[in-house]
Amino acid sequence: MAERTGTNRVNPAALATTLRDSIVRLNRRLRQVRPLGDVTQSQLSALTSLELAGALTPRELAEAERVQPPTLTKIVAKLEQLGLVQRAPHPTDGRQVVLSATDAGREVFTEHRRARDEWLTNRLAGLTAEEQATLNAAAAILTRLAKD
Repeated sequence: MAERTGTNRVNPAALATTLRDSIVRLNRRLRQVRPLGDVTQSQLSALTSLELAGALTPRELAEAERVQPPTLTKIVAKLEQLGLVQRAPHPTDGRQVVLSATDAGREVFTEHRRARDEWLTNRLAGLTAEEQATLNAAAAILTRLAKD
């Protein structure tokens, strides 16, 4: 819990640390809740970016994933080998390709999301109504904080 200042306000720097640590721990736990299979966390992350964006060039995907192009090349190659990602000609630039999730890739994405949602739903169900209401309010605030 973040410390309070003399005016009974929470110290923003302490809150930032507490909040960041809590989000990191929750995110780490959610990443652990996934169906068994051949897809690694980095591959799932790239697949998620493609599913949310629709289609991206390899450069755009590398930027979204914050990885170097050679790293992304390996990730995409494995996703293609698994039949989860496909390449198509770029609609306006014949020198480029766009990557998108296949139907099988969308199924993998959906199954992973379902498993995480199920785990979190079960955890939230164990909280009091007041705790659930607090988290509901916090979710709206976190969404606002995350906007650019």
